[in-house]
Amino acid sequence: MRLISWMLIAAGLSLAGYGAYQYYLSRQGQIVAKEEWSAGPQTAEEPVPSSPPVASRYFDPYKLGDPVAKLRLPRLDTTLYVVEGTDQKDLKKGPGHMPGTALPGVNGNCVIAGHRDTHFRPLQNIREGDEVVLDTRYGTFRYKVRSMEVISPTNVASLRPTQNAVLHLITCYPFNYVGHAPKRMVIEADLMKPGSDGSAAGGL
Repeated sequence: MRLISWMLIAAGLSLAGYGAYQYYLSRQGQIVAKEEWSAGPQTAEEPVPSSPPVASRYFDPYKLGDPVAKLRLPRLDTTLYVVEGTDQKDLKKGPGHMPGTALPGVNGNCVIAGHRDTHFRPLQNIREGDEVVLDTRYGTFRYKVRSMEVISPTNVASLRPTQNAVLHLITCYPFNYVGHAPKRMVIEADLMKPGSDGSAAGGL
């Protein structure tokens, strides 16, 4: 029994250490992304992206790991730097904009994914009607949360192209699950008209 107790304690300490290490990596990744974002042009020097019919053409100017936008959740007092790409290396640095989906403010489906236990942990407290702000090199775009849904990993409806400017934030669920979480949480938000009180807009 004593051996089992020590083994359980060791396993708990290992899990806690791993979690702390992952949190440290996420913080360091955001520091790097913030520095890269700050080092770039702070005015609208980049051209406004177009909305061509072929989705993959949206992203020619961006390389994997490049900062694409600054994401703000005003009510949750959260600021995150979004990078291009959604593989494990990119997601350690920050929430990742999924290649092949629209850029912020562009007509189409903008998809951003992040880890539930690091960068996207604040999403456990998001509500319908919350504002999601995306600052880019070519402008600032505000979205209003329309819905939150917990889905199966095999449900890919949130990745499909759309006509209007829509934002999907995706993370694993439940937030406090130990190990590989079995579900996904999808937050859907609509682009707001400039200066509006939350009505949906079309996009660029």
